[in-house]
Parts: sequence; C-alpha cells; structure tokens
Amino acid sequence: MIQFLGGDGRILGDLPLSHEELVRGYRALQRVRVFDERAVSLQRQGRLGVYAPYTGQEAAQVGPALALGEGDWLVPSYRETGAALIRGLPTYQALLYWRADPAGWCYPDGLRIVPFYIPIATQLPHAVGIASAGSYLGEDWVALTFVGDGGSSEGDFHEALNFAAVWGTPTVFVVQNNGWAISVPTESQMKNTCIADRAAGYGVPGVTVDGNDLVAMWVVAREAVERARAGGGPTLIEAMTYRLAPHTTSDDPSRYRADEEVERWRQRDPIERLRRVLDDLGLWDAEQDAEFLRELRVEFDEAVRRADKAPELEPQELVEHVFETMGPDQLEAWGVLRER
Repeated sequence: MIQFLGGDGRILGDLPLSHEELVRGYRALQRVRVFDERAVSLQRQGRLGVYAPYTGQEAAQVGPALALGEGDWLVPSYRETGAALIRGLPTYQALLYWRADPAGWCYPDGLRIVPFYIPIATQLPHAVGIASAGSYLGEDWVALTFVGDGGSSEGDFHEALNFAAVWGTPTVFVVQNNGWAISVPTESQMKNTCIADRAAGYGVPGVTVDGNDLVAMWVVAREAVERARAGGGPTLIEAMTYRLAPHTTSDDPSRYRADEEVERWRQRDPIERLRRVLDDLGLWDAEQDAEFLRELRVEFDEAVRRADKAPELEPQELVEHVFETMGPDQLEAWGVLRER
C-alpha cells in the first residue's frame, strides 16, 4: 500500500509535494470538513434533506480532485460533495442540491462536474463515455470518477472497467474502500478484498493507496491523470479509508459496527495527520488554524443565507429535463402544491 505519512503523522521518506502544495492540501481538507459537519447540522435542523456525510474520507476525495486539470471532468457518486467543492462547485449550490432545490441542479458554465449520482455505480460507464468523447473530439480531458467498495460489486463497475480498458479511455477510477457497503462489511461482499487486484483482469494498472494520506492520494492520482492524458489509458485506484460518519443521515452505524473500530480509524484522521506534518515543517500554527476555520465558517454562513434566498422554482423546472412541457396531470399537481 502506498503511503507517505504514517498513521501518527510521521513523514515516511521524502515528500513529493512542495510546501505550498502541502498547505493548499490542508486548507482543502479543512474546507470540506467544515462543509460536512455543518451540512449534517443543517439536516438535523430540517434545513437539508437526507445527506451522505464523508467525514474521515476527505483525503480520498481531495487528493484526486486536486490532481485534475482545469478542463478535466469529475463524475461523482452521492458521497463526493467534498471533491465537487474542491473542483469549484459553489457552496450555496451544493446546499441547494441537498435540499432537492432545482437551483442546485444547474452548475456554473464551464464547470465540468456531472451532478451527483444516487443509483449505485451507474456513473462509471458515463465517465468512460465522457472520456471517450474527449478522445473522439481530439480534446485532452481526463474523466475522474468515484465509487465505493459496495459499488464495485455492481455490474456497471465491470462494464465500465472493461470498456475503458478495451478503448484505452483517459479515465481514472477511484474506489473509496471504507470497509462497509452501508451495513455489509467488505469481506462479506467479495472473496478477494483487495479491489485493486481486479485491475489485472482488465489489463489496466491498479494500485492500493492509504486513502487517509492526502500526499499519497494526490501523488498517485496525479500520476494516473498524467498517464491518462498522455494516452496511457485508465487506472484503478483503491483508497483504503473509513467513514467515521454514518452512511447517510438516516443511518445508525452503531447497529452494525463496534465503537472500538471507529476509534481506531479516528486516530488516523487525514486532517490531523497532515496538520502534524505542517507543524513539524513550521508551515502552519494554531493561530493560523483558528483564523482559517473562522473564515470557513463565515463563508459557510453566507452560503446558507444565499441558499435561503434562492428564488422559488417555476413549474416547468420540475420537468424541464424530462418533458418539453408540463402535461395536464403535472399542471394539476402543481396547482395542488401551490394551494398548500
């Protein structure tokens, strides 16, 4: 397993990132952690819908997101809000999405992020299609897509890897192996629990990475992106990580996993590990940390206010991605909703 930081934050050999990149990575981790914690709080207040938290998995998302170039595509599942934020999704739009507000469905022009996918693994063949389209058009974009260990048991996973391998598409697959597919442990899903081993069956490179080590995730993903852009085809990255939070805000993980297991992984918190490195290198201190967290909370509060002021949707927005116009039944239903 590739890693550059020990579980206690010790540096294991030479770091292949500059000091500037280390600070940038730490700030990105803190940004997505603040969003996640505050989003869960909003959901508990009834101000957000069902939400999929990712606390503990920040490095597995942030590293690959930072590895992408400006013109590359991000194809997320439902848990990659953090990666989308790092790629430029405005915070207020992320909040609107998780409120099921149509204003959160439309991203800024030029932002190459596909909306979050709720069905398991269906985004993977789409990522291959996007990557293939770039090659067909003579563009050099790379498509980065995520899936969980549970999603790797879906047929879409096999189909996407097979097509990507055969066509040599510039696709990077990141499996966030957090040990659980909701309440089903990895060892109950598959005989060989090393998902990266499957890459050999498709004839593509596969690598297992410490998913809580931002340096390792960023470096390995950057190498995969560069390889894909140069015509080297797809790569399968297995990020060994852990969701400290529930599967969704409707889940109670205490019913199926032990507190001792959670605590062991809490000691490998990706943010704390990188923070110790910055401390040792003299790149960050407690005063900077407190001020930055204050700024993030102010930004988040402003995003909430902006989301709260989003205009009420027009009737046609409910169906504009499905039908050309609203039908009689839809118009009648809309009238009933308006009366309420």
